[in-house]
Amino acid sequence: MLIDVAGLSHIGRKKAKNEDSFGIFDTTHPGLQLFQQGMLIAVADGLGGHVGGDIASKLAISMMKDVLKEGPVPEEDRASEREDAFYLSAIEGAMLRANDSIFQTNKDLVKGNLPMGTTLCTALLRPRLAYLGNVGDSRGYLFRNGAFAAKTEDHSWVDEQVKQGLMTQAAAEKDNRRNLVTRCIGTHETLEIDTYQWPLRPDDQVLICTDGLTNMLSDPDIAEILQRPLTAKEKVDILVDAANKKGGKDNITAILAWIDPDPKALRALRTKSWLRKRESKIKTTVLLTVFGLFCFLAGYFACFFGTR
Repeated sequence: MLIDVAGLSHIGRKKAKNEDSFGIFDTTHPGLQLFQQGMLIAVADGLGGHVGGDIASKLAISMMKDVLKEGPVPEEDRASEREDAFYLSAIEGAMLRANDSIFQTNKDLVKGNLPMGTTLCTALLRPRLAYLGNVGDSRGYLFRNGAFAAKTEDHSWVDEQVKQGLMTQAAAEKDNRRNLVTRCIGTHETLEIDTYQWPLRPDDQVLICTDGLTNMLSDPDIAEILQRPLTAKEKVDILVDAANKKGGKDNITAILAWIDPDPKALRALRTKSWLRKRESKIKTTVLLTVFGLFCFLAGYFACFFGTR
């Protein structure tokens, strides 16, 4: 299984620190038993205004690594509904353990402050299926054949209002309370995890991201970038840069996984990417050289005419 994957986290333009975290875990990870082909990706957005939001997001990502040590799937369960249930249960179990750990830390150490917590969206990418677990308002998306669709539901106050018919989606997207989450890792002893699965096809692109991206960019904005003939890294860089250009009001984190791209096409894109970077470095070097020469000559002539 070939996956071209890239992730990036940026502080944004308004926040004092980055409380987002992300993780990409492939078949080279030490102690891996869960799968022989595939990848686990995860993003977390620590709760702003709470103590230790950045710590909570890092802990959640770190604890998701433990799911890699589970398994392998019993041979008699492979390529069946029991295999699907095994993977979904493994993801849910790891997320619940993360919740327990952070909740206990809050009880023991966080006193007189809002408890630390985090959203968590994680996807296990296998040769035939994607398995996803989600809590909070970070999101999972699928881009296929030009169509871009959300595969998760937000656990937020405005989302609940929309579901109850008390608010329109357009109003929810502009409401100042859209960052209030109704479910997250760490703040409550019990937690309900949403799990999803869907078939994967060659050339699919799976995007998981925090709301710092989706609050700045519309679905059409994101889809337009994903359909460009670029590597996953270039697309992620452009997504984060575009969110910053739109205001960068929050931390921005995204992971993009391109599933089974054509190997020749991927090599060609990587070559073009390398050439673009090299050309950019050359241009930068030339400009700096010209600027330095200009400064030198300006100083020289200023001294020359100043002494006459």
